[in-house]
Amino acid sequence: MNAVVVGTGVAGATAALTLRSTGYGGRIVLIGDEPDEPYRKPPLSKDVLRGTMPFERTRLRAPETWEKQDVELRTGERVVDLDTVVRKLELNSGERLDYGLLLLATGGRPRPLPVADGLDGVHMLRSASDVPALRERLADGSRVLVIGAGLIGAEVAATARSRGCAVTMLEAEPTPLSRLLTPRIARVYAELHRSNGVELHTGVDVTGMERTADGLVITDADGRKWTADTVVVAIGMVPNTELAERAGIAVDNGILVNEYFETSAPGVFAAGDVANQPNLMLGGRQRIEHWQSAQEQGAAAARSMLGDRTPFSQVPWCWSDQYGVNLQVAGWPAATDDLSLRGDLDALSFTALFHRDGRLVGAVGVNRAKEIRALRKLIATAPGTGPDLLADEATDLGTLAS
Repeated sequence: MNAVVVGTGVAGATAALTLRSTGYGGRIVLIGDEPDEPYRKPPLSKDVLRGTMPFERTRLRAPETWEKQDVELRTGERVVDLDTVVRKLELNSGERLDYGLLLLATGGRPRPLPVADGLDGVHMLRSASDVPALRERLADGSRVLVIGAGLIGAEVAATARSRGCAVTMLEAEPTPLSRLLTPRIARVYAELHRSNGVELHTGVDVTGMERTADGLVITDADGRKWTADTVVVAIGMVPNTELAERAGIAVDNGILVNEYFETSAPGVFAAGDVANQPNLMLGGRQRIEHWQSAQEQGAAAARSMLGDRTPFSQVPWCWSDQYGVNLQVAGWPAATDDLSLRGDLDALSFTALFHRDGRLVGAVGVNRAKEIRALRKLIATAPGTGPDLLADEATDLGTLAS
């Protein structure tokens, strides 16, 4: 019986290796449309784009790993059709593959900005192939405009400043990193970018873009204009659900799965950025776009494929490095939560604690990685821990979480 994994990102690659290490003895085929072996994407917007890390160092495993683990790695190939009744996949080459078990870890693609379509000098950053052309444009003194102040946009802006570029960042929301940070904390990051020379504008609705003799001219709904040599569009991600949709698998903001990563089609599972899964801690559903979550989901989905009926329930966690400042976020913080603090916002050394209806639901830390590790455990195992105890600097969070 063939086990096929579609997608060579961290979720798919982790799943393939977990299938083998958990004892699956059949054929494992790992298929991805990128030409590169599985690699880590977080460094792309930071060290790799900056030029301080060679791309080879981002590989998830040494090249010989796949053969040693008897995983048939097929890069540069695309699955174009899926028949869940006869359990067959068709590749862009016309080849057809049978499967007994299938994992869709198809990830996502950058959300496009229609007014930027077809314009020279406009870039997006999602895969390794996007890096060389963008890095070439980040020359000392060049004018770079970033549309979107989420994680990717903010990291690209910081990287461009480190290469001596004049950087402008436009954000539609009132604050940067609005999907992760409450306004009070986001303002700290707004000041961090501005103090490092970024011209940051929020509440901007980009409505036009054209190339002129002086460069790319960007216009917003209020008639304001900015001119740049290079534009980076970083306004989010669209999950790659097309293959699942054509096969009749249920989708809604991603591929719908249950707590075992099973889709609506028997024998078909989904994990990673594309999977819309139940939130067993807070209720409702969630689709998480973080590297750590994709890795954990890939391993759990592989075990489910082999019959493990342990429901998946993990606290999300992500990180970012900008201007030498380390940001970490655990759980599900929201602007409406009750907020308490350890440390000092202005000194860029703090941990923010988020309680909802008396329950610890999230934590945001700046330059306090150890505390976030402990709080991630507490969100899962002791969410009733009160804010006064957690905010007290005398409380050892590590001991509390052990």
